[in-house]
Amino acid sequence: MFHLKENNTTIKTEITAGMTTFLTMAYIVIVNPVILGAAGVPFDQVFLATIIAAAIGTLWMALAANYPIAIAPGMGLNAYFTSMVLGSDGAIDYVTAFAAVFIAGLIFVLLSLTSMRKVLIEAIPENLKHAITAGIGLFIAFIGMRLSGLIVANEANLVGLGDLTSPPVALTLLGLLITVIFMSLNIHGGIFYGMIVTGIVAFFTGQLKFEGGLMQLPSLPEGILIWNPIEALQLVIEFGLYGVVFSFLLVTLFDTTGTMIGVAKQAGLMKGNKMPRMRQALLADSVAATAGAMVGTSPTSAYVESSAGVAAGGRTGLTSLTVAVLFIIAAFFGPLVGALSNVAAITAPALIIVGSLMIGAVKHIEWEKFDEAFPAFLIVLAMPLTSSIATGIAFGFISYPLMKVFKGKGKSVHPILYVFAVLFVIQLLIAPH
Repeated sequence: MFHLKENNTTIKTEITAGMTTFLTMAYIVIVNPVILGAAGVPFDQVFLATIIAAAIGTLWMALAANYPIAIAPGMGLNAYFTSMVLGSDGAIDYVTAFAAVFIAGLIFVLLSLTSMRKVLIEAIPENLKHAITAGIGLFIAFIGMRLSGLIVANEANLVGLGDLTSPPVALTLLGLLITVIFMSLNIHGGIFYGMIVTGIVAFFTGQLKFEGGLMQLPSLPEGILIWNPIEALQLVIEFGLYGVVFSFLLVTLFDTTGTMIGVAKQAGLMKGNKMPRMRQALLADSVAATAGAMVGTSPTSAYVESSAGVAAGGRTGLTSLTVAVLFIIAAFFGPLVGALSNVAAITAPALIIVGSLMIGAVKHIEWEKFDEAFPAFLIVLAMPLTSSIATGIAFGFISYPLMKVFKGKGKSVHPILYVFAVLFVIQLLIAPH
């Protein structure tokens, strides 16, 4: 069913590739509960929800789309989710926030079934897409440095350098050094192995303790959090979360599409300039995002770490099927993951390094064209400084059409972008954000 011969691959190669992809992205089952936990979501809930979303999306990708691409809750979007809850000063709880994710997922499903997805993607300038990726990268790295104590609050300058001699910060720096070495040596799964080595050091220095065993049956302590589209929509309207839904949808749409096309190109699976079975592939992500919101995790995305599996020879859905099976097995190691996630120094290096990989998107921005570069710069700058992905996107989407109009190039801007600009102005000035 995976057309192995047609894709010039074997069962052994596909399974090896799947294991490689899983190891490169396994950090998400540790990092995601840490980030969403700050918003008050119980660890066990996020842990299993992360695995459910990853398993559903990756299985769909394997069985319906036959691509070696893995799906899991996206980095950056989980940070945005948490910052939105914390920034509301108690007005929005995590169930309400998951309602926004649920609605965004349902809209994404509808867009994946229609040609509107293509129109939206083509309407957004390439420079702004690259800026969104880079801005999220800086935001993630900042979160990693803050969680570990590398960066602390400072009365004079808002932020300042932490105490480098404190055990957590020293362990973070050691973990970062170890992981950077693994990455420099092009070791597949370098981020995951870096976390394991850091965890071993943390154990022997007394910072990591296993008090509840290593394995247990997976559970969802709060069950299904949101399932009724009407109730979810009512919450979105009541709290004015239109900009939040739009931001989730926008980032997921571009991030997923860009990653899928990039991995498909690397695997030689593109037909000319088109990606076969694109609809099935996008449905994998949108269905996973919807299911994940129901049980308690932030929006999913296609993982660029899938390229590690492709580099190892993965060409078909058997690779992603292997990834999904490994995620399901990981569900039984909740106490182990819980212990690891309680030590910020283990997860912080992963956040910082993922951020460094994402910031690379700035090289594609046309810096020599000021009317293209400045809106992109605003996006990259605003995301980490306002702790909001949505605000960064808003600044870019408002300034871009304005600058084009003043330069006499207003007609070159897609009409949808003007609509976005007006909506973002309303959201920034009137609606809570």
